[in-house]
Amino acid sequence: MPAYPDTLIACVQMHPVMGDVAANLARSTALIEEAAARGAKLVVLPELANTGYMFASRDEAHALAEPVPTGPSSQAWIALAQRLGIFLVAGITERDGDKLYNAAIVAGPRGYLGTYRKLHLWGDENLFFEAGNLGLPVFDTEIGKLAVAICYDGWFPEVFRLQAMQGADIVAVPTNWVPMPGQTPDGPAMAHSLAIAAAHSNGLTIACADRVGVERGQPFVGRSLIAGSQGWIVAGPASHDQEEILIAAVNLKQARHGRQLNAFNHVLRDRRGDVYDLMLGSGYPRLAR
Repeated sequence: MPAYPDTLIACVQMHPVMGDVAANLARSTALIEEAAARGAKLVVLPELANTGYMFASRDEAHALAEPVPTGPSSQAWIALAQRLGIFLVAGITERDGDKLYNAAIVAGPRGYLGTYRKLHLWGDENLFFEAGNLGLPVFDTEIGKLAVAICYDGWFPEVFRLQAMQGADIVAVPTNWVPMPGQTPDGPAMAHSLAIAAAHSNGLTIACADRVGVERGQPFVGRSLIAGSQGWIVAGPASHDQEEILIAAVNLKQARHGRQLNAFNHVLRDRRGDVYDLMLGSGYPRLAR
């Protein structure tokens, strides 16, 4: 057994059914079990995987939302992660008192690890959700330091930079990508370019799990992918219209060493702290390196 074995990461591209939480939990469970049977130690589900995305009203969103981690979706996913001995990042519609969040639950073999709340809301999400207020947590796990971003968060390079500067190795991205202007079903996806660039410039593995299907007239892009820490695609893109499980092997030791691009250059250490704030004014503690 090598000291730093490969870790298999799975992105589950699925088709949630709007408003049918029971069906979505059942389908996600089957796909997670399949990914675990194929050796995955980290499984990522899409954004709002338990409820669907296209809410007709805040009342509908509120009725479908659940507290985290005590709600039924959280409890089912936590129990599944424990039973399978995996880490799981799943997009969920969260209710905290009267406030709603587009969130992701993070669970592992020993149970609930934490919650991430989407910082940057897209389109009509602003009608239903509060902007995230938990910052950019990085979770220490046996497979490395794990962070989370959700969909439109990926348009902001500060997100990935601050996660990397806190020591993140892997960023799980539950997402519901919609077509951008000029995008075609089989052509380049803007989200891919952003994920690849962020992976390369920060030395991160970025695992993007998108959904498929058309919901209340809104098509979704699909085409999930995993970008390795050198920025190259290591799994995917998946199809634009089919459920699919992407799996990629990541070696943490190689990924960390890979941030040293040559004898002179390191993608994180080369930053000019004399010119700009290394932590972007966030106040997060920088990881000692």
